[in-house]
Amino acid sequence: MKPKPHILPIIILSQFACTSLWFAGNAIIDELTLKTGLGNEIIGYVLSSVQFGFITGTLVFAVLMIADRFSPSLVFLVCALLAAGCNLVLLFEEISKWVLLSARFGTGFFLAGIYPVGMKIAADYYEKGLGKALGFLVGALVLGTSLPYLVSGTEFGNNPDTVIKTVSILSVLGGISLWLLVPNGPFRKPSTQLQLNAGSKLFKISGYRKAALGYFGHMWELYAFWAFTPLAIQTFNLLNSETLSVPIWTGIVIALGGLSCILGGLLAQKIGSHKVASSALALSGLLCLLSTLFFQLPTSLFLLGWCLWGMAVTADSPQFSNLVASAIPAELKGTGLTLVNCVGFAISIVSIQMLSYLSETINPKQLFLILAIGPLLGLISLGKKSS
Repeated sequence: MKPKPHILPIIILSQFACTSLWFAGNAIIDELTLKTGLGNEIIGYVLSSVQFGFITGTLVFAVLMIADRFSPSLVFLVCALLAAGCNLVLLFEEISKWVLLSARFGTGFFLAGIYPVGMKIAADYYEKGLGKALGFLVGALVLGTSLPYLVSGTEFGNNPDTVIKTVSILSVLGGISLWLLVPNGPFRKPSTQLQLNAGSKLFKISGYRKAALGYFGHMWELYAFWAFTPLAIQTFNLLNSETLSVPIWTGIVIALGGLSCILGGLLAQKIGSHKVASSALALSGLLCLLSTLFFQLPTSLFLLGWCLWGMAVTADSPQFSNLVASAIPAELKGTGLTLVNCVGFAISIVSIQMLSYLSETINPKQLFLILAIGPLLGLISLGKKSS
């Protein structure tokens, strides 16, 4: 049975609206620096606390099999409302370091009921063509991630409070829309009992294990690249006496990744998810190695190279999710996707904190070379497609 035409657009728009919370803190980093008195280390702290919250949330959701035991749409709604509430804490006039980190942790925790659960909902509707559907869905996530930067770079978003209020309202509307308009999917097979050993069982499945390890290599690179793209643009401005808008160009680089997710999903219909994922991973790894050269290029070529990297670094993400979902039983899809997200985002904290530390000790032009480790190991782990 073919899903009703409104199903995928509503999932996409809701995912876009709710995941706009992800980088809200980083988009107003200067304001938060003034409120807390922290220095440059705040870049790593603010995003890593979201990632840590997401990891904790996905671990809890995976162990308790929340998305497989309860209505995914209801889980999505509750988490959208609670994540928006945590985000609004950033509006406080005075905010300590620990209140800030706790608020971002809470936002990340409840995003665990949005990103992987959104993919679970899509998998419940699209047994065939899931790679294409996830391409649009993860594309929405990426566009949502870019939104705070794009808003903050406009006259409308000059006031940091406007950025926070905008994305919080969007999250509430996204959660309500999905809950009202997207019921449980026809291919949903709810788990009737808690299986605390589900994670160990899943990693014994060869296809799941290979896709998961490839995804982990991708995650080593992705969020660290996003988090430190503003620093890269600032460095280019200083070295070349340029005045590129840091929030606008950061938003554009991230947003283009949303486009590449969609294009990758369409391409996967013809050549398969495995080939799309491995090709994108190889290209982003190559761009990691070439990154030191970008700062010596003319402005137009620097922007072109960084935008191309922004597309390559995300194009594989939905296809890894499709490979993961396709390798496991229907009643464990929610748990399998959530578990992979949990480990992947734990890895992202390590790379973010490593770049945060290295940014104080090495030339920023060389900072991104360390990210090449992820794509390399990811490609080795993914291996060739099984016949």
